[in-house]
Amino acid sequence: MPPDSADSPPPSATPSTRSSSRPSAPDSARTLAPFAWRANALLFTATVASVFVTQWDRQETFRVALVHATQFTGALLGILLAHEFGHYIAARRHKVDASLPFFIPLPILSPFGTMGAVIRMRSSIPTRRALLDIGAAGPLAGLALAIPLYAWGTAHSQVVPIETAESGLQLGESLLTRLLDHLFAPAVPPGSDLMLSPVAFAGWGGMFVTMINLIPAGQLDAGHVAFALFGPKQNRIAQWVHRSMLVFFFVSIASFAARDVSAGLGLWHLGHHVNDSLFWLVWFEALAILGSLSQPRAATTRRAEPDASDASPLDLRTRVLATLGLAVLAGLFRDRSSAAVWAAWFLGLGVLIAMEARWGALRPSSTTVDHPPTGEEPLGRGRALIAILTLAFFVLLFMPTPIRM
Repeated sequence: MPPDSADSPPPSATPSTRSSSRPSAPDSARTLAPFAWRANALLFTATVASVFVTQWDRQETFRVALVHATQFTGALLGILLAHEFGHYIAARRHKVDASLPFFIPLPILSPFGTMGAVIRMRSSIPTRRALLDIGAAGPLAGLALAIPLYAWGTAHSQVVPIETAESGLQLGESLLTRLLDHLFAPAVPPGSDLMLSPVAFAGWGGMFVTMINLIPAGQLDAGHVAFALFGPKQNRIAQWVHRSMLVFFFVSIASFAARDVSAGLGLWHLGHHVNDSLFWLVWFEALAILGSLSQPRAATTRRAEPDASDASPLDLRTRVLATLGLAVLAGLFRDRSSAAVWAAWFLGLGVLIAMEARWGALRPSSTTVDHPPTGEEPLGRGRALIAILTLAFFVLLFMPTPIRM
């Protein structure tokens, strides 16, 4: 799971002006938690090893494989460290109790060898200015490294026959990567393609992770930035953004399938198209899962009789198992064109969507991707421009199909 780098605790509205009365204990205790760095260091070391092993290419000579894996590991973890410490330093400046980053190793299963990192906010973020600074610092710091690394890496990438390029991962393009390719990539003649160098691949990975964090919903980085800019109106925007991800999943499949039908191929490659579009379905559910984890628990009260609404079958476990099941089955059925197989898969998807509409994130009253409230004071012109710039990067980084196998 890509990082939710500035996760904050359950909401507690904080007024923009200080009260003359004695503050409560949590607000008066401004001391930050002591450094508990051992677990962070262990996870970071494991992530370094995981990324390195995942990028080791057994088809290359030992020396070449060592150089390439080292280049990728150093570049990617440099980007992720800049991203996470951007959040961390901004949090410390605003006296918000934040943990050091927890890196998440994921060898082999992830093309990068990691799921990124997470920083825990152990106290509420008191003002919209602090919320903006903490939310925007991560992606802007990460991009400050990812963009020049991608540019340098692209300039040092190889032009290969298109058959060779098609045998590996097909990476998605964004407006920003197209611009950087135009400025720095070597000329690519017809029948050839560009094989990204390890540094360019790491830069692309850094921009991909940033794109995910810049989805303006929930408590992702852009969710913080957008709430700081728009206030409570952001909750309606986030709900629209969240649901549009599910719509985009179906539109993506339909566009791929329509292209095949027009070329006379029918639905022979439907499994490939589902897998190439699956990113948006998975992240629709991932945001619902993250939102359900961050929802404050209601206070326990005595009732004469139980409320039937408390017995919703769409709990965290159901969402996780359903999403993982659909993703795994889609991968297993990738090369199968059986109508019965894919009819059963879409039937399972339909059941999950129906449950979301009845009990979950598709309800009109859903608060799954809402943001906790914070102070009401305005950002000021300078910070508002920073917020707009940060959100604009999502447009520049947006990839309709991030990865194709």
